[in-house]
Amino acid sequence: MCRLEENIPGGIFMSKRTRRTFSQEFKQQIVNLYLAGKPRVEIIREYELTASAFDKWVKQFKTSGSFKEKDNLTPEQKELLELRKRNQQLEMENDILKQAALIFGRRDK
Repeated sequence: MCRLEENIPGGIFMSKRTRRTFSQEFKQQIVNLYLAGKPRVEIIREYELTASAFDKWVKQFKTSGSFKEKDNLTPEQKELLELRKRNQQLEMENDILKQAALIFGRRDK
């Protein structure tokens, strides 16, 4: 959360909140509280969470049961990652073949 601070002459500014990381166990406990009926607003306020982080955890849990990003990719995102890896591999193989062609081409002369 950003906090408004007015103690500066000439205006108001927003101070940045430091980024926090949460364990898988903590995320699971938060989602369990929500699924057990504790109101979303209370959980967010009590644990000082951002609404977006909370909503993301609930969505991830309902979608795949996991909080890891790689487990929560859509089929299209997974396919795109696989295609990018394959493309990188083919580009590397192509570069090797080009180098080999240059080396063997010089040797034949």
